Amino acid sequence: MSRYVNFSLERGVGRVTLNRPDKRNALKRDFIDEIKAAIERLASEATLRVFVLAAEGSVFCAGMDLGEMQERANSDDGKQEWQRDSEVYADVLAGIFSMDVPTVAIVQGPALAGGMGMVLACDIVIASESAFFMLPEPMRGITAAMVTPLLIHRVGCGPASYMLLSGERVTAAKAATYGLCHDVVSPDLLASRGEALVGAILTGSKSALAITKRHIENCTLEQVLDDLRTSISVSAEARETEDAREGLAAFLEKRKPNWQPE
Repeated sequence: MSRYVNFSLERGVGRVTLNRPDKRNALKRDFIDEIKAAIERLASEATLRVFVLAAEGSVFCAGMDLGEMQERANSDDGKQEWQRDSEVYADVLAGIFSMDVPTVAIVQGPALAGGMGMVLACDIVIASESAFFMLPEPMRGITAAMVTPLLIHRVGCGPASYMLLSGERVTAAKAATYGLCHDVVSPDLLASRGEALVGAILTGSKSALAITKRHIENCTLEQVLDDLRTSISVSAEARETEDAREGLAAFLEKRKPNWQPE
């Protein structure tokens, strides 16, 4: 039984809903394991026609659980543990990205760091006007290595560079100009807009949609998946630095980090 994930399959619509709202849906190890298991289970269902990713609470996902990351930093085998976490997270992204059916993210609130990565893995993104997107990793002394391949794939190098290097938040409206979101609606209309989109997808032929997905994937899939695998070691390496340890400690202690001098 899942503790942090709600999932269902009804009338061809598979739903995975992040359900750790009291912690802003921050991704700890067992949470990521549950997401992976739910995705794999739905992907194996012959009746699946549309996959929907959503979240409970006011925040879609705050990214990785930095408290758990700090525990890794203080352990004797931190790099190996981070490597394992990155591998499972990569499996989640690849599982969504390579799914045979159309995938939709319904983003009701902020999507940060690793949470944004899951959104980018989806084909279509519907966001609330109150949502925003942000990659604050450099402010924590780490990198958004796992998110980078999907971000560049979705929006191109220009917007990706801005988001990866500035750490500034990008409103849903601005994200729509990048192509990161495909529709932005008021919070009270988000659920109905999401259902309308799912309904529109379901009017298409299952075989035609599958062929279309395969064609899109044949144009892009191998490169993105290869880049995700390369990013695993980059992510683990970045978390092993002194700046990473200082950045995580500063965040948890609610102070400004003291970066190592150049």
